[in-house]
Amino acid sequence: MIPLSVLDLAPVPEGSDPRQALRNSLDLARHAEALGYARYWMAEHHNMPGIASAATAVALAHVASVTQRIRIGAGGVMLPNHAPLVVAEQFGTLAALHPGRIDLGLGRAPGTDQVAARALRRSLAGDPDQFPQDVVELLAYFRPAEPGQRLQAVPGAGEAVEVWILGSSTFGAELAAALGLPYAFASHFAPGQMREAAAIYRERFRPSERLAAPHVMLGLNVFAAETDAEADRLFSSLQQAFLNLRRGRPGRLPPPVDGLAARLDRQEHALLANALACSVVGSPATVREGLRDFVAATGADELMVTAQIFDHAARRRSFEILADIHRELASAGPGGACAAAN
Repeated sequence: MIPLSVLDLAPVPEGSDPRQALRNSLDLARHAEALGYARYWMAEHHNMPGIASAATAVALAHVASVTQRIRIGAGGVMLPNHAPLVVAEQFGTLAALHPGRIDLGLGRAPGTDQVAARALRRSLAGDPDQFPQDVVELLAYFRPAEPGQRLQAVPGAGEAVEVWILGSSTFGAELAAALGLPYAFASHFAPGQMREAAAIYRERFRPSERLAAPHVMLGLNVFAAETDAEADRLFSSLQQAFLNLRRGRPGRLPPPVDGLAARLDRQEHALLANALACSVVGSPATVREGLRDFVAATGADELMVTAQIFDHAARRRSFEILADIHRELASAGPGGACAAAN
């Protein structure tokens, strides 16, 4: 069975606050490490009342300090918001403090709305083709410093930071392939071009000093509970949050509700069906089948799992159920993970 990793958006539920959300992140990181997950990533979002991981490098430093083995990383840092040197220094510092454990996923989007993007960058003017140049510049800062080099990332130069390209379109796939970097696709909220992007990446991949063969990680929402009905109820928080965002009313994560489907119109049903198509929701038996089907259908090399669940205890339990299923499928051998899906 392929590796499973955790994407934590540090959700801020209604009635709570960012301080508690970040405390929950620490607890979930320890929990994920104990359960055997491969990576623990947090993402940069701004002006989002329901997400507490805006200062991603700072939040990751806190998480890394309470864990020992699990890889810690950004999924991702939105590079247009930052000078490459600053990012190299931030993640170089993390790598110096926690050697061999730091990942850096790089995104091209602003991770926010235009008002916040303007506040972050002071201007929205820019070259849309600058992202590849910024990535190349950032990679250079992680190389060992040479004699006479006038500009260095300190810490950063010579640090073993694992750099990923993130994307929700074919643009990131082409860039990751050209640079020989691992590629993570945001299929958990934008699955439309997932198959096309993965195919382009694999076909055009050029081996590099960082990666010898293509490696694709796909995002997947997993909401696991004791019964299908309870998992569907937990899933309603993400569905409500997504609809609120699309309506231009982002807020804190809503509590789950019963019978959400009956309250939605046809357009809302279609929106959720498209955006959240890469979701596995249900009891252990349902999640087991859904996980096998997804891996078999996509050929993913790794999965990055996220779960925007209102109740922290239920979120912990969801990741426990998934870890149990993963161990079961892994123990079944090479054919066990996909046999039932073929």
